[in-house]
Amino acid sequence: MDENKVRDRVRGSLIGGAVGDALGYPVEFMNDVEIHRRYGAEGITRLDKRQWWQEGDNSNGKAVISDDTQMTLFTACGLLNAKKYEVPFLPSICRAYIEWLLTQTGKRKRGFDKCWIRELPELNVRRAPGNTCITSLNDILMGREPINNSKGCGGVMRIAPIPLYGVVDGRLDIREICLLAADVSELTHQHPLGYIPSALVAYVIYKLVQDESPERDNYKNYIREGLGVIAELFPGNPKEVMEFSRLIDTAIRLSDTSADDVRTIEDELGGGWVAEETVAIAIYCSLAYFDNFEKAMIAAVNHNGDSDSTGAVTGNILGAAVGYDAIPQFFKDDLELHDVSLHIADDLWRGETTKYLYHKQLKERREHEL
Repeated sequence: MDENKVRDRVRGSLIGGAVGDALGYPVEFMNDVEIHRRYGAEGITRLDKRQWWQEGDNSNGKAVISDDTQMTLFTACGLLNAKKYEVPFLPSICRAYIEWLLTQTGKRKRGFDKCWIRELPELNVRRAPGNTCITSLNDILMGREPINNSKGCGGVMRIAPIPLYGVVDGRLDIREICLLAADVSELTHQHPLGYIPSALVAYVIYKLVQDESPERDNYKNYIREGLGVIAELFPGNPKEVMEFSRLIDTAIRLSDTSADDVRTIEDELGGGWVAEETVAIAIYCSLAYFDNFEKAMIAAVNHNGDSDSTGAVTGNILGAAVGYDAIPQFFKDDLELHDVSLHIADDLWRGETTKYLYHKQLKERREHEL
């Protein structure tokens, strides 16, 4: 496939995830009644720059991203640092997550200074970080082995850069990508259903980026292929794989028949607070509106559950199919860290990290402050 088209797909997946995250973040802890009361009968349909849910007057004029996109960007930096410093991917990504943890606590620690994005003010604010991520990474930082049975969605919402990096020029085999995505999620979420869903998301993103002209039926086939692959990759977890596969099959079936998005999500697929439900909702929304990125985003966030994470994963998947240029401009305007995310997407495509855009932005910011 033409390299510029691959680049557009990589950009689309990373920016699509940020769009879904920013769209869903204001309503993450609201039920549908509260959402409709504030945003009207159709719910939230455009990025909200007002930041009314934040404490104090911290508005930066942007539609802000949550910890989902923060951690996604650190995943990307960990991948690229592995290439730069010639170290294995998993420990490099883990170190990047520790750097993210330090941005959340306001601390510094010698040796954890490889991710240039840690200096960005927007990545040094707390945006409802998940307790499991914070606790597990703090254990790792203190030299303890994390022990939990969490299947929360904090693992799956951050892994999109792994297939985006690996798919370019076939840098990594698709099965290797699936296992790495699961291993990265298991760093913090150790229930099998906390990390196995990440393998499926990695699989479908990889396949969609590779597809010259993705169509809905092809996408559906990729999902089913992916379920078969994870059954082979995780033979020690047949019960969890079967449970997850049944939920995904339900999402596929409902995407063919249902027009009542909120009711379908809440009654059939759950709230998205746990990884298998997040992925099921993302599969449902991206299949139901495969040809309409806007409607898919709206459906993915207007429910009683974990709206930013379901929006983020939906955007990661569908963005990989449609590409950056096809994402409506009104979703890209005023998106926090848009240019940084775009630059990191290009770094993933190139396979190496660069700092030009960061230094340019920092210089411009300082000149403006003066």
